[in-house]
Parts: sequence; C-alpha cells; structure tokens
Amino acid sequence: MVTRRGLIKGVGGLVLGSTGFASYAVAVEPGFMLDVTRYRIAPRTWPADLELKIAIIADIHACEPFMSAGRIRRIAEVANAMNPDLTVLLGDFNGGCRFVTGPVMPQQWGEALDVLKAPLGVHAILGNHDWWHGPLPTMRSDGADSIRRALAHMGATVLENETLRLEKDGRPFWLAGLGDQLAHQIGRHRFRGVDDLSATLALVNDDAPVVLLAHEPYIFHRVPERVAVTLCGHTHGGQVSFPFVGPVIANERFGRNLVYGHMVDGDRHLVISAGLGTSILPVRFMRPPEVVELTIVGRSPAMA
Repeated sequence: MVTRRGLIKGVGGLVLGSTGFASYAVAVEPGFMLDVTRYRIAPRTWPADLELKIAIIADIHACEPFMSAGRIRRIAEVANAMNPDLTVLLGDFNGGCRFVTGPVMPQQWGEALDVLKAPLGVHAILGNHDWWHGPLPTMRSDGADSIRRALAHMGATVLENETLRLEKDGRPFWLAGLGDQLAHQIGRHRFRGVDDLSATLALVNDDAPVVLLAHEPYIFHRVPERVAVTLCGHTHGGQVSFPFVGPVIANERFGRNLVYGHMVDGDRHLVISAGLGTSILPVRFMRPPEVVELTIVGRSPAMA
C-alpha cells in the first residue's frame, strides 16, 4: 500500500530528479562540456600518399552566457592543439535561440577566432541562421554581410559555391564550399537555398580528390562519388539524445542517417559534427559540444 508519506517522497524525488536533469541539460552540458571527436577515414578515391588532418568547428551559435567570446577563444585553442593541416568552420555563427542574456557580436567572435592557425588556412561556409537573422533571432538580418566581414577580418576564406585547389606535400586536393541550402524562408517550413552543387563542382578541373563543405547534410544524396568526403553541421547531432533510443526527434526530422557521425554510402563518406551551440532551446543532453579532428588517408593495398 502506498502511504501518503511515501507518495510525497516519490513525488519529491521525481521533482528533484527532473530539476537535476534540467539543470544539467541547460547549464552543464551546453555551457561547460567540450568533446574532441576523432575520425580516421580512408575513401577509395583518396591518394595513398596523402594524409590530411582537418579541424572541424561547426554551429558556434555565439551568445551569452552559453557561447561567450572567451569560450569561443578556448575552443579555437583546442582546435589549434590538434595541429591540423587546415581548419574549417561550417556555419551558424549567429546565436540560435531566444533564451539568452545577450548577443556576442560578429566582431567579438571574430576576434576570438583569429587565433586559429593552420598551414593550409582557415576556411568557412555560412549556415541558415547566418542568413535568417542577426546575432540573435530577435535581431534583423543583414544578409550575412556582418558574418562575411568578421570572417574576412580574422583571415578566413569564405566559400559560397566556390572551390580552392590546395596542396600538401606536393599532392593536390580540392576544397569546395557550398552556399546555404535554407538561406531564404519563403513560407512555413519552405525555404529557397543559395546552393549550387553542380556549378561548384564544375570548377574542379582535374582529378585531384574533393572535400565538400555543406552546412546542412540534406545535399548528401545528390553528392557524386567524385567527392571523397562531405563535411556538415546543422543538426547539432540531435542536440538531445535519450538513453537507449538516441536522438528520436532528430531522427524523425532529418532522417536517421543524417543526424550525427561518420556515414559511408558506396564510395561516398559523410561526417556530421554535433557542433558547439544550441538552437530553439539552450539544451543539450548526451550530445555535448564537440570539435572534430578528421584524418583522411588513402587505402592500403590490403584495404583496396
């Protein structure tokens, strides 16, 4: 028989447990934790004698108090400590939710990121929140011009349907950056992108391997096998991942294979970062902020 005292204790324990969960998901995981996630992949089309290390920073969503300029600077230093050949920034620099204490302006996060250093440079694309609004969702959009200026000032190359031919140890490869696929809201759950995959890949004029940067992973089903690996953010890895069942909401929204991690489809590789910040709600659970270290190597004869 359940006594009144037992019922009160049970309800009290449930309330305390819920309060603890909420405190952790709102304050601890999004505001203090940082993982370094490492992948080592070997696409079939990648040269055997080219090893490339990329530091991936995605979805900063700069805002107070969760993603302050000081925290962004510390994250940049973590990326530098990987000693990458190049660093890529995968968009969504603007804050993504309204439950904040204030904005971090583009010049502030730009100054925080200007410590990023890599022999082959720092390269960036834009995300949907960079187009949709200003530094916070309550602030007017300027068409991402302030984002572009901040990135240029910190020395990053912004790629919007553009490519760069880079070399490491005398071996060439292409870095292609796609325009955002959700740039313009044209109705409820309807968007018009500024992406042009065909025109971007048409700029690749030799057989060197291609690394594609695309903020959203939706494009992956259209990416040809000519591209060795596609790097994406946007999903935040689901942002909330429940024990035993995973990121249920994100699986339904994006598709189970387009939420998080390293996926292989035939000869095509996809890496989706969980990113750093939050959108809609300032909550993360079992999907802490992360910086990704990706090493791309060629296949050995035994792997071929």
